[in-house]
Amino acid sequence: MVINYILKFLIAVLTSIVMGLLYMGIGRKFIARIRRCYAGPFYQSYIDVIKLFSKSSISHNWIMDFGVMMGFAGIIATVVFLPIGPFNVFPSMKGNIIIIMYFMTIGYLGMAMGVAASENPNATIGIARALSLMIGYEIPFALSVILLIFVNRSSLLYDMVLSQQGSFLNWNMFRYPFAFAGSLIALQGMLGEQPFDAMVAPAEIASGPMVELSGKFLGFGFLQHASQIFLETGIIAAMFLGGGTIIGFFTKQLVLYLITLSIAAVFPRYRFEDAVKFFWIVPTTLVLIQFVIFLA
Repeated sequence: MVINYILKFLIAVLTSIVMGLLYMGIGRKFIARIRRCYAGPFYQSYIDVIKLFSKSSISHNWIMDFGVMMGFAGIIATVVFLPIGPFNVFPSMKGNIIIIMYFMTIGYLGMAMGVAASENPNATIGIARALSLMIGYEIPFALSVILLIFVNRSSLLYDMVLSQQGSFLNWNMFRYPFAFAGSLIALQGMLGEQPFDAMVAPAEIASGPMVELSGKFLGFGFLQHASQIFLETGIIAAMFLGGGTIIGFFTKQLVLYLITLSIAAVFPRYRFEDAVKFFWIVPTTLVLIQFVIFLA
């Protein structure tokens, strides 16, 4: 039994990393097509990770080491609760969205602790922006989750997926379009894509949280972001796009990611304070409208 859980855990973690890096590679080529330029091969992300882990690293103190590891561990610990199509690491839990939302914050706080320990002002500004933006996009996302919990009388992603079986018209994106639109905007912020990338802002704060990361630390940052892409697109796919088979689930994740990149390619970066206000006004209002329609 224990060995079975360990194998499932490893499969889920490796799947999130491998597929997340693949999405990143495809995303680079997709952005290049939009901008009419050239990008590296789709497997470039794998090469980058191998290269980073082969380089020497500079660490300021043990808190930085622990924070980077905590950030990565928090994300992969969350991934194991995500139903990957019909695959579940813990079948009894079946993707409890409340547990997933709780564990997601551990990854963010771990990265915050790690980069803050570097004492670089750009890193501190970047992580402060990231945590503040999290307060912005978590509100519409949490409201969407609450709505679907009310609708399904369950907090399990598995039950949400079951309620969407049959025709694609049963998907929650068609039944609750305003909540889907609000969650899609929140996903843009969760992934840190333009116009909500004020936390990295290369021209302003030199990539913010990543400015002091090198070698294996930057490699873990890449892996964390890859798993984060897999996790967050997977949550939206399960909540609104009906989950599906493993191949169908991966396809829906990729489509969601490419939608966020399409928006990022054409929208300029919002000012930090404007981004937070935008999350509190536009997507939150959309989800509240869906609440009113549901309760009417």
